Amino acid sequence: MDINKWKSCAVDIESYMIIRAMGKNGFRRPGSMIAKLVDDEVKKIAKKEGKPYESMKQNLLSEGKKLLNGK
Repeated sequence: MDINKWKSCAVDIESYMIIRAMGKNGFRRPGSMIAKLVDDEVKKIAKKEGKPYESMKQNLLSEGKKLLNGK
């Protein structure tokens, strides 16, 4: 698996079961459902801060890369 493209994370079993159930309705696997939840949250944050979605997404990606690299 390409560690530059994929990361794993652990969620508690209750959250996992909820994600599975939510994804069932939209025919999404857990990873896709998590990606959708993240995307929805980025949109919500961007709207709250009055910034464009793409700008907010890029800012968060930049911040996340710094955290991933231990900075």
